[in-house]
Amino acid sequence: MTASTTSHLIPPHGGELAELIAQPERISELKGHSREWSSWDLTARQICDLELLMSGGFSPLRGFMTLADYEGVCHNMRLKSGVLWPMPITLDISEQFAKSLKPGSSKIALRDAEGVMLAVLHIEDVWQPDKKIEAKSVFNSTSHAHPGVDYLLNTAYPWYVGGRIEGVQAPAHYDFKSLRLTPTELRAEFARLGWRRVVAFQTRNPMHRAHVELTFRAAKQVEANLLIHPSVGMTKPGDVDY
Repeated sequence: MTASTTSHLIPPHGGELAELIAQPERISELKGHSREWSSWDLTARQICDLELLMSGGFSPLRGFMTLADYEGVCHNMRLKSGVLWPMPITLDISEQFAKSLKPGSSKIALRDAEGVMLAVLHIEDVWQPDKKIEAKSVFNSTSHAHPGVDYLLNTAYPWYVGGRIEGVQAPAHYDFKSLRLTPTELRAEFARLGWRRVVAFQTRNPMHRAHVELTFRAAKQVEANLLIHPSVGMTKPGDVDY
């Protein structure tokens, strides 16, 4: 896909799609060196974040947030660059693992539950955040009754590591493959279909009648095509998977 085929679309957030999967030659090199590095087994939640980073869904981020970006987002909803960003995208790790790392001089092999290396993280910052300040900044609450606060304070690991990501391979999915499009693939599909204006509706539940009416009216008002963009994967109690 060339820039000209999608020049009529609004630019990606931050101005450029940050696709982080390395080239084949580099992937072979990373795999060869990975035995020398520490490994971190990602949780299901962390794999979701990593997949969005590697695909460009979290553009313009090029890795898990460093301390400067984290603090900027918590206090001002801005990355260090000044780009608007609403909440931290961080990699939480155990204290024992954190104290074994050396910022700026080492890498981490990020693996799934089966030990497959999905990406390499270049360590830039390792720190212990104040989770209560983060909870108040992001959720405007420190109450454990809030599910986001409860996860942050009671389930997430206490330390963060941040740095640039080099993707090795995307997490494997075996369902709805034809619908799992990256941002680049989706933009190419818009170009193929000749869509010049798009209204998107993101939903985590099956659409009800009011949703349908709302989206149809929005698309009609601006003479746009309609993209239904469902959230899949991890859900909260009471939600459905797809």
